[in-house]
Amino acid sequence: MERKEFIKKFAVGGSILLAAPALFNACSDGNDDVIDDMDDNDGTTIDLTSSTFANLQTVGGFAYKGDIIIIRVSNTQYVALSSVCTHQGCTVEFNSTDTAVVCPCHGSAFSTTGAVTQGPAATNLKSYSVTVNGDTLTIK
Repeated sequence: MERKEFIKKFAVGGSILLAAPALFNACSDGNDDVIDDMDDNDGTTIDLTSSTFANLQTVGGFAYKGDIIIIRVSNTQYVALSSVCTHQGCTVEFNSTDTAVVCPCHGSAFSTTGAVTQGPAATNLKSYSVTVNGDTLTIK
């Protein structure tokens, strides 16, 4: 093998190795590590008195914590779902009029349990358990 050919092959091979992590991450569905600060045992907590979560004071309100959307569905019940649409990764929103979680990018819709109610998404949103203790929500 000539020196020129070796350098050319080495450069191409090295470029592929450097690009591989970015290519593989681009194919991820985004649901592997939904909340970076969520500990498997303790979950993550939300202080309902915080101005960041003021929308959760009323039924039909919603807020985000990392890649999770938290929705107040009744006076005593909250739900937590992945906020990443399973179709192409857009951030979903809650429509309180239709009580549906909708994707503004391509029109997918989900129930408040995360089930697909309208495509193009074919996979449900991941749901999390929510417990209420006074002014604190714990999501696991």
